[in-house]
Amino acid sequence: MKSTPFEFRADVLEQSHSVPVLVDFWASWCEPCRILGPVLERLAEKAGGRWRLVKIDTEAFPEIAREYGVMSIPSVKLFSGGKVVDEFTGALPERQIEQWLQKALPSPFAHLVANADALAAAGDGDAAGALYGQVIEKEPGNVRARAGLGKHVLFTTPEEAMRIVEPLEGEQGYAELCDVVRTLAPMLARPESALPDGASREAYGAAVACLRNRDFDGALERFIGVLRTDRQYDGDGSRKACIAIFRLLGEEHEVTLRHRRSFDRAF
Repeated sequence: MKSTPFEFRADVLEQSHSVPVLVDFWASWCEPCRILGPVLERLAEKAGGRWRLVKIDTEAFPEIAREYGVMSIPSVKLFSGGKVVDEFTGALPERQIEQWLQKALPSPFAHLVANADALAAAGDGDAAGALYGQVIEKEPGNVRARAGLGKHVLFTTPEEAMRIVEPLEGEQGYAELCDVVRTLAPMLARPESALPDGASREAYGAAVACLRNRDFDGALERFIGVLRTDRQYDGDGSRKACIAIFRLLGEEHEVTLRHRRSFDRAF
């Protein structure tokens, strides 16, 4: 499909507010373009309307190519919300393009995840968890929903939290959450009777009990107390738990700010 500047505005920028638009910048003399074009057309047909394909001949409309920084072709840019959200250059294999699309395309359930995030922030964890779960049922690869649900169930069913966030391993931006769950879930799931023997067992168990109840102030206070007297108890568990709690809450959270200095001085 060729496009004029006016049509580009309507068919790409405006259209991308309702459905993602994949723009293929090509030219008739470009051999890789002739290879890539049919692949994109086939994928667009398979997509069933989840995204649209627009083809722009850079020879006919060089001003659009210049505006979007097209230096070599084929160049493929994904538009959503009126702007480029991802892109690639060259004639990639079909399977590689499919994988790229899986990551690059905005989720059709983004509004549900946003609603769930708002509910979680407002303290309505159960409603948020239900929404996250609905999204994962429909779109198992939705990383934001998995992250939200993993946080929600961490303190109620920690083993389930580990299963939920496992697919997030290696996903950009989710390393910290995976570390948090790997650290806290086994601690929360372990019965108090299984704690190692030692002088710090009672205080450490009290810290874990506070953590289980989401009393982060109480948990940090007790973990830091153990850290001062018996750092190696439970394999340096107090230090690891404190770092995980700080990461879970965020460095600017009032509880983190209240305990961070005491933690740093405990070594």
